[in-house]
Amino acid sequence: MRAPQGDSQDADRLPGTSPAAVAPVVAPAGHALRRQQRVDELCAAAIRAVSGIPDISYRGRQLYRGRTRLAVRAPHLHPDPRCDDLGSFRGAADGVACRLLWSDLGLHERLCPTEPVARLLFDQLEQYRAESLADPAMRGLLANLRHRHRAWSAAFHRSGLTETEAGLLLYTVAQMCRARLTGDPMPPETESLVEDARFALAPLIGPDIAGLVRHRRDQLRYARHALAIARSVAAMLPERHDGLSRAAPATRPQTAWPVFSLWDDADDDQLAQGQAAAPSQRRGDIGTVGGYHVFTTAYDRVQAATTGIRPELLDAYRQELDRLEAQRGLDPGRVARQLQILCTGTVRAGWDSGLEEGHVDGRMLARLVSTPGERRVFRSERLERIPSLAVTFLVDCSGSMKQHVEAVAVLVDVLARALDRIGVDCEVLGFTTGAWGGGRALRDWVRAGRPAHPGRLNEVRHLVFEEAGTSWRTARRSLAAMLHQDLYREGVDGEAVQWAAGRATARGASGTILVVVSDGSPMDGATAAANGDRTIDDHLRDVVARLDDEGRVLVLGLGVGMDLSPYYRRCAMLDLSRGVRHATVDDVVDLLSRSLGS
Repeated sequence: MRAPQGDSQDADRLPGTSPAAVAPVVAPAGHALRRQQRVDELCAAAIRAVSGIPDISYRGRQLYRGRTRLAVRAPHLHPDPRCDDLGSFRGAADGVACRLLWSDLGLHERLCPTEPVARLLFDQLEQYRAESLADPAMRGLLANLRHRHRAWSAAFHRSGLTETEAGLLLYTVAQMCRARLTGDPMPPETESLVEDARFALAPLIGPDIAGLVRHRRDQLRYARHALAIARSVAAMLPERHDGLSRAAPATRPQTAWPVFSLWDDADDDQLAQGQAAAPSQRRGDIGTVGGYHVFTTAYDRVQAATTGIRPELLDAYRQELDRLEAQRGLDPGRVARQLQILCTGTVRAGWDSGLEEGHVDGRMLARLVSTPGERRVFRSERLERIPSLAVTFLVDCSGSMKQHVEAVAVLVDVLARALDRIGVDCEVLGFTTGAWGGGRALRDWVRAGRPAHPGRLNEVRHLVFEEAGTSWRTARRSLAAMLHQDLYREGVDGEAVQWAAGRATARGASGTILVVVSDGSPMDGATAAANGDRTIDDHLRDVVARLDDEGRVLVLGLGVGMDLSPYYRRCAMLDLSRGVRHATVDDVVDLLSRSLGS
C-alpha cells in the first residue's frame, strides 16, 4: 500500500530556514487538545495502513498495540505539536511503521546497552536501519521520512546543542550514519556544520559505518556494528555530556519532546516485546485487581445525591438547570431522535391490513372478486422500535470538576431526558469522597502505626442521581443536585467504575453502556502519599481493561477538556469552555455510534 504522499518541496527544505516553511500543527488553546487527538488518530491510521497491523493506536501520546505499550525509541520520532508541522507527524508515523515492519523489537531490547548515551545512539541507528529498508517505490513515505529528519535536524541546531562538544558529536554521528544508510545527502547547511567533526570521526567509526550499510538487512549482524559505534561515541563524550544529561533538564530545549534526550524512562525500562508496564494482575474484585486493596471500608457509603441538601435549594438548582438548557436552545426531542437509532431495535408487531400496496392479503380475495374496483386488499408487516440497551452515566464529582459543573449537569440532564423519551432505561451515578485528605480512614491508619502500603485511605462516597427504572420526570430534582458544589471533593475512579458496572450488569439488559464523564486522572491525596502516585491510576486502567475483556459492559470515557485515552480505549474529548451546544451532543452520539459499531 502506498504511503501518504508528501509535498516534495517541503520535504527537501530544511524547516526553520525559510519563511515559506509549512505552518506548525497548532490551534487556539480551546481546541489544541482536540486537534492533537485528531492528529494522533490520523498518525495511527497511517501506521496501520503501512505496517498492516490492525490494532495500533495512540493513547495519551503513547503508542499501543492493543493494550500493550510499544517502546519505539528514536529522538526524531517525537515531533512537538507546538512547533512542528503536519508533515513532521506524518514522517514520524511512517518511521514508526518502518520500525514495526522491519525491526524485531524484542531482539533490539535484548541487545540494547544500558549506558544512556550508548542506548540512545543504538536506538537511533536501529531506526535508521528500518527506514533504509523502505521500498523505493513508496515515494511519499520516503519524502515524509526525509522531511521529518530534516525538521528534527533543524530543531536540534536551533536549540543551541550543536554549539557544545557533546551535542555536535552526537549530531554528526546521526547525520553521517543516516546519509550512508539511506542515500539521502546531508543538507548544505548541515554538511558545512559537521565537516570538521566528520573528518575526525571517520577513522574511528568509518569501518563500522560501512558494516552498517553492508548488513542493514540482517538485524543481528547490523547490531554488532551499531553497538560498536554507540559505545565508542559514548566513551568520547565529556563526563557531564555538556548539559545533555538527564540531571540537568534546565539546559534542554524547552519543548514537549527534547530534540535529543538521554532518557531513562522508568516505564520504558519495563517494556519489552509483548509485555506491558501495567500490573500483571487483571482479575478479581476491589481487593485483588492489580494488587489494589483498601485499608478500611467502614466509612464508605452509597447514598442518594440529594442527601443533606434542603428541598428549597434543590428546587433552585432545578430552576437554574432549566434556565441553562433553555438559554442554550437544547432540544431534547432532537437528541432523542439521534439516540433512538442507536439505542433501540425493531421487532415484528403484527400486520396492518386494508392497504393499497404491500403483500396481497389472502383474506381479502373474496372482496376483490365481488368488488373488482376494490384496491385495499394488501397488508404490510408492522415493525416497532423497542429499547435494546441500558445506559449508565457515571459523573466524576472531584474538586477539579467544579469549574465544569454547569456544563456537565446540562449535558447529562439533556441526555437522560432524551433517553427517557425513547424508553431506554437510564441511570445517573456519581462518585466523590466523604472528606478531603483521607478523613477518618486516614486517622485509623495513623492510629494503627502507619503500616506500609496501606491501600486506599479515604471515605468513598458513591452517589445516585437517578436510579434505574425511574423516569426523568421523577428524578429531575435529584439530577439538579449535580449543581451542588459541596459534593465535589476527591475521586477514586477505579472503584467507582467497578461499582457502576456492577449495578449496570445487575439490571439484566441485553446490552449495557457505561459512560464515564471525567476531567482527567483519579486523585486521592492520602492514598497517593502513602502508596505512590500510580496506585489509583493503575487500578483504574486494570478495572477498565478487565471490563473490556469480559465484554458485558461497554465502557466509554467522555473527557471534559482532557484526553482520557490513557484509561479508556473508547473515548472522546469534549470542549465545554463555551457551554453545551448541539455540536457537543453530536460528539457524544458519534462516540456511541463508533463504539457500538466496533
